[in-house]
Amino acid sequence: MSDLLTVICPGGIAGERFTTTLEYALKGHPARVLTRLEGPVSHARILFAVPLDDAGMNDGLWPLLAYLRRHPGCLAGSVGGILVDGPSDLYTKAAARDLALAANQAGCLLVGRPLVEATGDLRNFTVQAKNADCSLEDAYRLAARDLAARILDFAPVRHPRPRITVLHASSRRTSNTLDLWGAVRYRLADRCDITEIGLRNGTMEDCAGCPYTTCLHFGEKGGCFYGGVMVQEVYPAVRDTDALVLLCPNYNDALAANLTAAINRLTALYRTTPFTNKAVYGIVVSGYSGGDIVARQLIGALSMNKGFYLPPMACLLETANDKGSAMRLPGIEDRLAAFAGRMREQLCT
Repeated sequence: MSDLLTVICPGGIAGERFTTTLEYALKGHPARVLTRLEGPVSHARILFAVPLDDAGMNDGLWPLLAYLRRHPGCLAGSVGGILVDGPSDLYTKAAARDLALAANQAGCLLVGRPLVEATGDLRNFTVQAKNADCSLEDAYRLAARDLAARILDFAPVRHPRPRITVLHASSRRTSNTLDLWGAVRYRLADRCDITEIGLRNGTMEDCAGCPYTTCLHFGEKGGCFYGGVMVQEVYPAVRDTDALVLLCPNYNDALAANLTAAINRLTALYRTTPFTNKAVYGIVVSGYSGGDIVARQLIGALSMNKGFYLPPMACLLETANDKGSAMRLPGIEDRLAAFAGRMREQLCT
């Protein structure tokens, strides 16, 4: 892996704030800047740097997304992160999610917390600025520099026998998603220790947004104010796990309610337990369409916000409606074998 940082800046570097921040982030790091992709960029350290206009657009971003989607494997072996700068409170995260999914499906690993986003007035850096006792502008520049360093330094940890935690909220009697996971699990069981936790039965309290100090207090004690299955089963499993797998049927183009609640409730654990060396995977099954929407939600919630790293091609996306139909999809056995094989290769020594 090269020490050179490859900056992919669709459309070119634009705007004084973006330019000065990028210069600060790259200071001391050998770098090359590409304004478009015309061929594979494999085994590289990549910072995607995307300035947006007041409509949340970047004319060079769409050709970049098209290239990534049309050329599977073009970023094979690469490690990356994303910097997005926009003049309003909107569109930065949407652009980042689109790019994150496309890059990951093209073979790029994304580090935990792979996104630094700058909204118009930089109020999204209020907490970071307070913690660092600096201005919003300085907090933005420091975050960009930290992201560049983490991209260059990151190396996934492999384990003799990885521990995998699986979260789902589905019925085994009817779930296509669980059927696919069962086939993946069969291919992993000889090399991994696997814990499955069903969130379907009983009461699953969602996070009600306790004050920071309250959440921190319970997190330091290994718990959460609301208790239940999250404290009894999920927290201990996630604390000790090497990889988290979410089984995600598409409900109205969104994650299942209990999975969303579980992600929200991970905040207390996240305050005291680093997730940056833990991988996250997803199996997404849609009845009709929209699996990519759910995959973007998973990436945003667990990688961008909670800090799990995203191994290359971390999401298996399938479309199946009737009970049992997922396992009859053309080519499904090959795709399941490939997905399980990647997990073994990425997690096992």
